Amino acid sequence: MRTIIGILLALSTAILVVMFSVAGRAGETDIAAGPRLAGQTPTYLENQLRAFVERRRDPGLFLNMAKIHGVSPELRAALAAHFRDINSRPFGGAPTHLAAAGKRIYEDGIPDANIPACTACHGPEARGEGANPRLAGQLYPYLMTRLSQWRSEHGYEARDVDPSVTMARIAHNLNRSQMAAIAAYVSQLK
Repeated sequence: MRTIIGILLALSTAILVVMFSVAGRAGETDIAAGPRLAGQTPTYLENQLRAFVERRRDPGLFLNMAKIHGVSPELRAALAAHFRDINSRPFGGAPTHLAAAGKRIYEDGIPDANIPACTACHGPEARGEGANPRLAGQLYPYLMTRLSQWRSEHGYEARDVDPSVTMARIAHNLNRSQMAAIAAYVSQLK
């Protein structure tokens, strides 16, 4: 039985790696720029997998939905726990000259633009908590893509309390240079 669980975990991990992988060296606006799952919060990962299963999240071109639909809730929980424990050291590659400005926005927000401090949801070290994802060590191109897409995917006027909708409202108020600064800062965190 333990061998079967190990095989299922390995197979499911492989599926997730393909599902969230970066196709080549994706540009900063390339939709194929996938997230880095190492060190991610289990609740966030389970929620994302559930969103794929429930078709609330677009899998893009690289995911065969039949593979995700066959993953049980127990296996999704095991996968989420597995990724939480993987070393999440940063890869680098972000424009380091933007990190200081990103740190200021991350820690203090921009009150005049109605942008709260990122620490309120993602924590002082950007490690996330509960349904709020870990940002520390996340790939810069992925962060830029996601920040740019929040408004179009979720809509600024959405009334839901889902963290994604809250993030859409915040991203709506960020300009491109502020997004780049935040992405540069958190991508270099351990």
